[in-house]
Amino acid sequence: MKSETLTLVAGLGLMLPLPFLMFTKGMPSELYPLPVVVAIPALLGLRYAAVAVPMLLFFLWNPALFRGEAKVPKRSYALLVAATILSIPWFVMGWKYGLEFQGGKYNYSVLAINIGWLAGLWAMAARSRKVEPSFRASLFLHWILFAWLSWYAFPYLGELP
Repeated sequence: MKSETLTLVAGLGLMLPLPFLMFTKGMPSELYPLPVVVAIPALLGLRYAAVAVPMLLFFLWNPALFRGEAKVPKRSYALLVAATILSIPWFVMGWKYGLEFQGGKYNYSVLAINIGWLAGLWAMAARSRKVEPSFRASLFLHWILFAWLSWYAFPYLGELP
């Protein structure tokens, strides 16, 4: 399959978890903790536009994937570093509110899932820094990074408006 087609399919695949946003009443949940990248547009009344945000960010972040380039840009590693570091104060500052409004099961589950995503992302990033990745490996690394950002990163902790 051509790189343009694979990249397009990967980007469209980022919209898969978003029906939970549109059709689930009990939000946030362990299955879909309403990540900030989707929560902000949704809370601003752009619920249907929020579905496309992760896909658009993925396409804009590394358009070289459409051309089949395998090199992982330094900004992708920087995004992973920044998101990892910012996750710590996110959970620390929101933990109390998450316990109060979503409960302990939610907090601990979402934290554990985030740690799992990050462990996988860091393993993939380390491998791509050691060995020049193939186009498919680079596409998969970027897809996983944006899937985490659009599904579990920076989950909603606290009272819903």
